[in-house]
Amino acid sequence: MKLKYILFIPIIIMWQNAHAQQIHWTYTTTDKHWVENSNLSLNKNDTAHSDIVIYPDQKLQKMEGFGACFNELGWEALLTLSQNKRDEILKTLFLKEAANFTLCRIPVASNDYSLSYYSFNDVPNDFKMRNFNIDRDRYILIPYIKAALKFEPELKIWASPWSPPAWMKVNEHYSMNNGGSDKYASDMGQGRHIGNNATAFKMQDDYLNAYSLYLSKFVQAYQNEGVDIKRLCVQNEIVYAPQWPSCTWRPEDLSYFIGKYLGPRFKSDQIATEIWLGTVNTADPNYTRTVLNNKDAASFIRGIGFQWDAKQQIKVIHNEFSSMPIMQTESECGNGENNWRSAEYTWSLIDHYISNGASSYMYWNMVLDETGRSTWGWVQNALISVNKHTGEIKYNPEFYLMKHLSHFVIPGSYLLNTSAGKNHLAFLDPNGNMVIMIMNSDDKSKSVKITSNGKSVNVNLSPKSINTLTWPLKE
Repeated sequence: MKLKYILFIPIIIMWQNAHAQQIHWTYTTTDKHWVENSNLSLNKNDTAHSDIVIYPDQKLQKMEGFGACFNELGWEALLTLSQNKRDEILKTLFLKEAANFTLCRIPVASNDYSLSYYSFNDVPNDFKMRNFNIDRDRYILIPYIKAALKFEPELKIWASPWSPPAWMKVNEHYSMNNGGSDKYASDMGQGRHIGNNATAFKMQDDYLNAYSLYLSKFVQAYQNEGVDIKRLCVQNEIVYAPQWPSCTWRPEDLSYFIGKYLGPRFKSDQIATEIWLGTVNTADPNYTRTVLNNKDAASFIRGIGFQWDAKQQIKVIHNEFSSMPIMQTESECGNGENNWRSAEYTWSLIDHYISNGASSYMYWNMVLDETGRSTWGWVQNALISVNKHTGEIKYNPEFYLMKHLSHFVIPGSYLLNTSAGKNHLAFLDPNGNMVIMIMNSDDKSKSVKITSNGKSVNVNLSPKSINTLTWPLKE
C-alpha cells in the first residue's frame, strides 16, 4: 500500500503542472537583452496577499500604437550603412515580430533634426502658394518613410510643423531667439527675439489663409507621393521659444486659426486628415481648456497631443474631456547618455502618460549617428546609434524599453485597471491575451505576486530589469 501512494503522488503533481497555464516572460537587464523564458505558470491556488491584482473586466482606454519620429539626420545616419544593414535596422523597428512600431511622426518641413532650416514655400508674400513644393522631402524624408512602409505597410503617419515659413512670422525668422550664441540663429538680432509666449504668427487674414492653404497642400502633396497623413497637430510645442524652428501661439489665436481658417480649409478641400490640438507642452490646463471650449475650433479638433511639461496637465484634461483621445507626442530626449538610467526615466514617462489616459506613446529619434547632435548643437538620445565611421550599430536601452511595450501591446489593446500603483501597466490585447509590463529599478531582485481571474503567479524580477509577461485570458 505504501508503494502505491508513493507512486500516486508524483502522478498528481505531473497532472497539475500539465494543466497549469503557461506564461510567456520576456525580460531585459543591463547586460542581457530580450531574454525569453517560459518556465512560469499561472495557477489557481494561493491568490491571497498579491502585490498586483489585474481586473480584466475593467477596461480603460483603447491603445492605438507606439513609434517615434522620422527626421532627416536619422536618414543621413542610415545612408552611411549598406542596404542590408539599413534594412536590418528598419526590420527591427517595424516588423510585427520585432519592435512593431505602428504610429510615427514626421515634421512639416524643418525642425532641429533636419539638415538645415527650410519650408515648402520660402517666397515672401506668396499668399496663393504658387511656389509651394515638397521637392526636398522627395529626396530625404519621404525615402526614409517609404523604407519603413516596405516593412509595415499599415504604418500610421501623423505630422506637425515646428515653424511656418519664416515670412509668416512677426520676426520673419524660423527661430524664436538666438540663444545668446553667434553659432546658431546668428542672423537674428536680439531685437527680433520673441520670448514671452506672445503669438509669433502674423495674425492677418492674408497670412492665416495662406498658412491653411500651405498645410492643405502639404497633406495633398504627401498623399500624391503615396504617404497618407492621418492627422495633423497644428504646432509643435506651442508655448516654447527656442533657437530652432518654432512658433508660439496664444490659445485664443490658435483657436481662431483652427476654427476660422484651417478647419474650413480642410473641409472645403475634402482633406480627411484629422486636426489635433498640439503638441501642447505647457503644464497649465487652462491653455488646453481655452482651445477646446472654443466652439468653432472644437468642432474640428479630434484629439490632443501632449509632451514635455504637459505631462502635468494630462490627468486633469483627461478627466474633464474624457471623450477626447490623447497622444503622447514626444518622449523627453535626454542629453546623449543612452544609458539604463535614460530607460528608467522614459519608463516613468510611459507609465505616467498611459496611466492618465494616453492611447499612444512616441519616442523622439529612432536613429542618429554616434554623436546624436542636433542641427543647433544639442546632443540627444536615440533608440539606435550608428557610427558613421565604423558602421557599428548600437541598440540602446531605450530601444529595448520601447520594444517591450510596442511588441506586445498591439493596436486595439485595452489598458486594464489594477490594484497597485506605479511601475507596471496591464493590458488585454485583441487576441484575448493578458499583457503586463513591469520595471524593477532596484539594485536587487524583487519578488512580485500577480493575480488575475482567480489565478496567480510569483515572478522573481532581476535587478534593473524590464519585464513583459503574457498569457491567454482563457485556458
